[in-house]
Amino acid sequence: MKRYGTSILAGCAGLLLMSAPAYAQRQSQSDSSLSDTTSVIDQKQAPESFSRLAKRLMPAVVNITTSQTVAPEGLPEFPDGSPLERFNEFFGRDPDGFRREGSLGSGFLISADGTVITNNHVIENADEINVVFNSGRTLQAELVGTDPETDVAVLKVTSDDPLPHVDFADSDGAEVGDWVMAIGNPFGFGGSVSAGIISARNRDIQSGRYDDFIQTDAAINRGNSGGPLFNLNGEVIGVNTAIISPTGGSVGLGFSIPSNLVSSVSAQIIEYGHPRRGWFGVNVQGIDQGIADAYGVNEAKGVIITSIDGDGPAAKADFEVGDLVLSFDGKAVENVRGLSRVVAETDIGKTVDVDIVRDRKRRTVSFTVGELESNTQEDEREPLPENALAQNPIGAELKEIDDDARRRYGIARDVDGVLVNSVAANGPSFGKLRKGDVITEMAFGKISGLEDAYEALAPESISDGESLLVRVWRGGQTMFFTLETER
Repeated sequence: MKRYGTSILAGCAGLLLMSAPAYAQRQSQSDSSLSDTTSVIDQKQAPESFSRLAKRLMPAVVNITTSQTVAPEGLPEFPDGSPLERFNEFFGRDPDGFRREGSLGSGFLISADGTVITNNHVIENADEINVVFNSGRTLQAELVGTDPETDVAVLKVTSDDPLPHVDFADSDGAEVGDWVMAIGNPFGFGGSVSAGIISARNRDIQSGRYDDFIQTDAAINRGNSGGPLFNLNGEVIGVNTAIISPTGGSVGLGFSIPSNLVSSVSAQIIEYGHPRRGWFGVNVQGIDQGIADAYGVNEAKGVIITSIDGDGPAAKADFEVGDLVLSFDGKAVENVRGLSRVVAETDIGKTVDVDIVRDRKRRTVSFTVGELESNTQEDEREPLPENALAQNPIGAELKEIDDDARRRYGIARDVDGVLVNSVAANGPSFGKLRKGDVITEMAFGKISGLEDAYEALAPESISDGESLLVRVWRGGQTMFFTLETER
């Protein structure tokens, strides 16, 4: 995936924050736990050496090898008994004519009974998964479950003796500048150690809708995926999953899934076989400062409800399309990603308060959080375009909706408003409204036809240069825009 001349590597997958009920459960201490929680270590003070820490933690970090049987495609196959039959093996074919593919990655144990954490993309579609310990011991692993949205997978190996394991840290307490150490299997060189600091928190690298990565400059390469990022206590602060690089190798931009998320996801996979997420049952859109001003709020923070699932939890409460959501269960909502995270982390069945703005008035609506099914997703909208220059009055030609327009643009019979027939290239509607849009509201007032629209755009209704909030129907979706007027 190319982005700004670089590549996002190591098989990063979408990041969807967990999990209702969301709980980051620490593994119980045992004799085989390698994390040191007996003393507090300054995470910002570099140790004289990482050797003792690496030696202590290495036994709990494993290499992951997989194999997958795939049908041959595009490679030559020589018939049995022919002089060239021996070359089938050269092209990677087994005796049945199928080709074997494999992958390398990293992982780590979180329990003495053999629970292993890695990335979903490391073991995806594998027919066989093996866990290779630092000592060279190899155990075949059973797949417990995966969550492709967060790129987390849980494996299980069986051993007669307790296995060395490590504990999760509280990633919410990690700070930029803290020292970290990565152990993994880069390019197949198992048992490799690299060190660095946390470079940033809450990174969105556009690999998924809910990115919330820890960024580090510790060297992470192909094969480090699924491996642990440790703090100086030997606790797992993150799971290495992606790099951004123009070369394919480490350039100091590595990204790890926060341990609190991994702990929550893995605990639910172990208990239920799959992750569980809270469900609001709405589609939402971010806002810009123009929309914030129209709603009477100071900052461009929050999201607008653009549609409500008729079978979702929100439909059972007093929510309306056009509500501006400011907080959810006491947590401020800044953008679409923020709302999705807090909803997903909320306990299923919990009744929560949602602070909204409707008709420029603040109010609170309560509802009971549902469970998000795997085939149900909270939708999100692209960021609003920048405000265009104003033109008299909004730079759009409006028409009544006739039967021809309804057929041409697929406008349902129950949709009332005015049709956008054209948009001036240098007007305020350019880049926002499109031909075929239906304006259903202006300044929170219902628009049933041209007469309503002309009244809303009249000088006595809106002053020169004043921003106008419009509600638009587009292809079955509701969107909101602010348009600056000029006469």
